[in-house]
Amino acid sequence: MAKRVLIIDDSSDVRRQVCGALAGAGYEMLEAGNGVEGAAQIRQQQELALIICDVNMPQMNGLDMLEVVQDELARRRIPIVMLTTEGKAEMMERARKAGAKGWIVKPFQDHLFVAAVNKLTQ
Repeated sequence: MAKRVLIIDDSSDVRRQVCGALAGAGYEMLEAGNGVEGAAQIRQQQELALIICDVNMPQMNGLDMLEVVQDELARRRIPIVMLTTEGKAEMMERARKAGAKGWIVKPFQDHLFVAAVNKLTQ
């Protein structure tokens, strides 16, 4: 059975790139367009191997969403990686404190991205 990954990003182009890279590596992909949708998916989906989340999104940004679902992610041991154009140290520290396992800056190279996801979902 394919490992299920949730991508939360308001950019359909980024979601398409992530889905293409990971589907080609054998992952099953789920999508959400903002933090509100992402939190709902996290609560609904029982089998998630990884969550990949943007920071800057409408309705609820990725850092706020991470803090909202932090306890559930920890309890279910679901790793989350932030995928963003942001590189500010204070944002990275906030994400780390809320349980993020990594921070990937866009744009990314597909093969390096897939290798990082493979490592996190072992």
